[in-house]
Amino acid sequence: MADPKNFFRRLFSAAALLTFCAVAASVPLSAQTYVNPGETRIDLRNTVLPKLGSKGEALHKVSLVDNEDPIVRQRADEILPEEKVGILIYQKRSRSIVNVDTEMVRQGPYPFSELHGEGRGSGIVLTKDGVILTNFHVVEGADSVTITLFNGEAYSAVIIGQDPNTDIALLKISAPEKDLFPVEFGDSSQILVGQVVYAIGNPFGIDRTLTRGIVSNLNRTIDSPKQHRQIKGVIQIDAAINPGNSGGALFDSRGRMIGMNTAIASQVGQNSGVGFATPVNTISRIANILLVKGKVDRGDIGIIQVTEVNGGLIPALIDNDGPADRAGLRGWKLAMVVTNQHGMRIQSVQRIPPRGGVDVIVGVNGQPIQSGEEFISLVEEHEPGEKVILNIVRDGKQRELSVVLGAPDGNQE
Repeated sequence: MADPKNFFRRLFSAAALLTFCAVAASVPLSAQTYVNPGETRIDLRNTVLPKLGSKGEALHKVSLVDNEDPIVRQRADEILPEEKVGILIYQKRSRSIVNVDTEMVRQGPYPFSELHGEGRGSGIVLTKDGVILTNFHVVEGADSVTITLFNGEAYSAVIIGQDPNTDIALLKISAPEKDLFPVEFGDSSQILVGQVVYAIGNPFGIDRTLTRGIVSNLNRTIDSPKQHRQIKGVIQIDAAINPGNSGGALFDSRGRMIGMNTAIASQVGQNSGVGFATPVNTISRIANILLVKGKVDRGDIGIIQVTEVNGGLIPALIDNDGPADRAGLRGWKLAMVVTNQHGMRIQSVQRIPPRGGVDVIVGVNGQPIQSGEEFISLVEEHEPGEKVILNIVRDGKQRELSVVLGAPDGNQE
């Protein structure tokens, strides 16, 4: 009988195919290698990433009369309010988006032969000293990485940290400060479904393309580049993103970065109106760890998906025999159900509710939570083997569950 948990994980993200939106290498390559952060010594002690929660500028109130673009100044009186915000976001933020070009070289099938592959994606300037954010899958397997800025200047990049579980990577280039325009971080815990968002990236290698849409939903879960892992708390958007958009930024209407465009759900590998962005709060947390360690050691609680409700979170799906399940948390689980249809034995994976009803998670280690992002952040502060206390409400009464965290692969390290 198939393992229902692993079977479900192959199907979970969406009925359509989940496509990470980087332009992939043009030849098949194996035996992946990485640019070794240890090969180049880089002093990051004074590197400070943008702080979360920038209030941003109310762009709809900004005057266009003295705009830097003469065409905008000339047309200031006829530009509509809903057009103005997009124009200003592109003017203020497009210089923060870079091209990320990768090259891979592998041994060919014949002696002294080589296979060459190229890839392309987007990146985001984080600091004046040249720290660039992109998706891990954009630079995965790269032997060399080149960053091209808005002004066309190209620089060789070094990978200084990567986290496949959240599909985040940090690069470093040596470029003049005057040519680097860091983004401002918003607060993704304050995002609302229905709010307008703007994506800037390099689809199909077309530099700094702006698209607009809305937040379609929150707290989605998608597959990560690491096998059998998921990225949780993801933002779903309908702004058009395509291959090459991976690693580009998602902005709110004040020009604050609220996410990084990561994947699309599509059966054809191109935009179908269902895109996904990694929340900026997750990016900030992981990036700060990567600056120090170059990698992330995290504990896994065995909760795949949560649903936000008034006062807490419902465990919408938990791992069978995972840490939370073993601790006694009541949540929906997967089960292999066997039915008989016209004499044929049919197996299917179904979500099964727990007996006695589901628990509501209201806190971690006594700290109240209101969103899936907060929950993930508090749990992943701890390493495998450490204990966390889940504060829950069951049958109207508050209780505590002690959970021993596992390793991301489900095995203790």
